[in-house]
Amino acid sequence: MSAPIQNRYEFVYLFDVENGNPNGDPDAGNMPRLDPETSLGLVTDVCLKRKIRNYVQLITEEKQGYRIYVKEKAVLSQVRGDAYATEDVKALGKDKGEQIKAAADFMCKNFFDVRTFGAVMSTKENNCGQVRGPVQLNFARSLDPIVPQEITITRMAVETAKEAESQGGDNRTMGRKHIVPYGLYRAEGYISAPLAEKTGFNDEDADMLWKALANMFDHDHSAARGKMAARRLIVFKHEGRMGNAPAHNLFELVSVSRADGSDRPPRSFEDYQVNIDRSAVPAGVSLEEMI
Repeated sequence: MSAPIQNRYEFVYLFDVENGNPNGDPDAGNMPRLDPETSLGLVTDVCLKRKIRNYVQLITEEKQGYRIYVKEKAVLSQVRGDAYATEDVKALGKDKGEQIKAAADFMCKNFFDVRTFGAVMSTKENNCGQVRGPVQLNFARSLDPIVPQEITITRMAVETAKEAESQGGDNRTMGRKHIVPYGLYRAEGYISAPLAEKTGFNDEDADMLWKALANMFDHDHSAARGKMAARRLIVFKHEGRMGNAPAHNLFELVSVSRADGSDRPPRSFEDYQVNIDRSAVPAGVSLEEMI
């Protein structure tokens, strides 16, 4: 694999949902997550990372160096067993500290999500230590308040003959689903070059990350999620590995306003206008629009 990245990055990511639930809260009957004080919608960093993992797994078919550690139905201790099955780890014998370090190196080298997001792998069985990932995401937050709606749906069938008998032959069953009529969400993220050096996160991995953010919703459609789309991905690249400007100053260069200045409920991306203050981009930082 190529050398780790030598530049710090920050990025602003805009995505939207139409008639869907972008991230249900299992503690609230799977209602779309929201800030109760402002009614702004929320999507967790974990949700976004899940979609990135799924996309990378789909397009790479887990080729060498792009396996996914945290995936559906995985037994994590068994996955980590691959590290302890290697000769490099076996050769260290009873030197537990060096074994854990070598096992962590194996996980970083072979698993994209460990190399990218890090992982806590310091459990008793097949201990691979803890890895702090160079890529981190904030919670996404909607630009305007959302009003989740509970929609009643009907199924014209039942599962068993016993259910049919209990309903007197009326095989209709009722259910509910939650939707957001429309919401535009903004997430912000960071890539640390010093941490990338420790995990091996390289330019090819960064390109894979940008590709996942641009395309992951196209391979994640479901009846529950409605219509979701990536709208903008604005990346700030620093000349130096430690960075040339504070992250919050760069995020403030990207603002989103209502296109017509109205305060009516938004219903499409065309209701918004994305503004980038390119003249204020500081020296030593370049800006690129990936979407």
